[in-house]
Amino acid sequence: MVQADDLVEYGYRRVIITITAVLCALLEIVDTTIVNVALTNMRGSLGATLTDVAWVITAYAIANVIVIPMTSWLSQQFGRRNYFAFSIILFTVASFLCGNANNIWELVAFRFIQGLGGGALLVTAQTIITESYPTAKRGMAQAIYGMGVIVGPTLGPPLGGYIVDHFSWPFIFYINIPIGIVATILTLSFVRSPKYGEKLKANQVDWWGMFFLASFIGSLQFVLEHGQQDDWFNDNLIVGLSIVSLFGLLAFIWRELSYKFPIVNLSVLKDGNLRIGILMSFILGFGLYGSTLIIPIYTQSILGWTATDAGLLLIPGSITTAFMMPFIGKMIQKGVPQGYMVGVGFVIFFLFTFMMRHAMTPDTGEEHFFWPLILRGVGLGLLFVPITTLSLSTLKGKNIGEGAAFTGMMRQLGGSFGIAIITTFITRYTQKHRVDLLAHLDGSRIEVQQRVLVLQKGFMSKGFSTNEALKKAYQVIDYSVLKQSTVLSYMDIFMSLGVLFLFCVPIIFLIKKGQNKINPADAGH
Repeated sequence: MVQADDLVEYGYRRVIITITAVLCALLEIVDTTIVNVALTNMRGSLGATLTDVAWVITAYAIANVIVIPMTSWLSQQFGRRNYFAFSIILFTVASFLCGNANNIWELVAFRFIQGLGGGALLVTAQTIITESYPTAKRGMAQAIYGMGVIVGPTLGPPLGGYIVDHFSWPFIFYINIPIGIVATILTLSFVRSPKYGEKLKANQVDWWGMFFLASFIGSLQFVLEHGQQDDWFNDNLIVGLSIVSLFGLLAFIWRELSYKFPIVNLSVLKDGNLRIGILMSFILGFGLYGSTLIIPIYTQSILGWTATDAGLLLIPGSITTAFMMPFIGKMIQKGVPQGYMVGVGFVIFFLFTFMMRHAMTPDTGEEHFFWPLILRGVGLGLLFVPITTLSLSTLKGKNIGEGAAFTGMMRQLGGSFGIAIITTFITRYTQKHRVDLLAHLDGSRIEVQQRVLVLQKGFMSKGFSTNEALKKAYQVIDYSVLKQSTVLSYMDIFMSLGVLFLFCVPIIFLIKKGQNKINPADAGH
């Protein structure tokens, strides 16, 4: 029986456990975004439509979000080491099967299984790292974990782009196999399990809780991923699943509060700092995944960059975040209030969105993105570690794992909400700006006539007839209007994101004071 105090590791064991846990968290996060770049290739080789191939991302996200809240319970049920090792093995085997899939639905099914393994890696890795460090060094532990979590989403696209350009798409899955094997061996050799209470018999397990949780979160995730393309509530399936999600949530809360052995311990939410941390994690996910989505789409669709270039653009910002993490860990250890760091982080993120809004044109060069993205890196660094440490600062023992599961789930859900809302608004704003711009294109104006004439003559010089050339001239003007209206919609999105982050600054005043230096005696129990 291992008490929580005895889970603290020293020397080379701690180094190995930290590397293993960060590797596993990286595996899971890189796999969330690495696929985005390969979707076009998958469509071609598997003969799938764009809607079908989007399921490769959806299935993984749904499985992730369903399993994350259960991780703490599953760790207690099967022993943390065994459950962690099993998750790595499941993830690795599913990666191999994904690479070998013969049609799109096989790939989607294997991605779902991979997501069930992957979701566990994220939260269990965080708990393992947190408990391997003595309480005074918890801030540093979160900083090391944070390096993996924030660098992960930005490593995905360039790595995916490189693999797809030089090999073929199955290799984005095969790359997980050697890492998975090494991580499994290290986990079985070094990670230890705490002893929290007795295991439940099969008839005591909260099966209904699992069912309600899966129906609530699975439906919600589907609605968010497919809302825009299916025209939101004008689609019967979206309406149906929204209702399922709402009733699933209510039934889940009722079940967890009334059942003797709940699968998710909701009482942990009585902790005020965890509640604030969960809200902030949601907003962080919104900004982190939302901006990771917009920038590659903008650079590829408007500026015509390759997938690899679009991915590489985000790297300097991620390196900035990684460099900042240890310093932020040190600042937390010295007792700098986390609320202030979060407040500064939100303001810096606002400045990033403000600068991005001004940098965007139909032909912006790479150098105009450099400093805004460095700022984004600084902002994320100031947000991630303090939010995570703050959320878990007043929790003890097995509640740490339960709290970590909540922050992990809300970060993922924030990302899903962010991506759903952003894609919807890009479409809506683009239509609005297009209508506004077309109002200025009056055919009786001399500038418009001259522009059409110049274009028409250009096409006629290439051998087109007068009418064909005129038609092509109008198409060119129409395309440039569409391009301008899309850029304007991206500018609006960045401004809205920035305002959202500014509005979050007052939340920091709700944080309970005196919790940033944790009493080692308390956190060890």
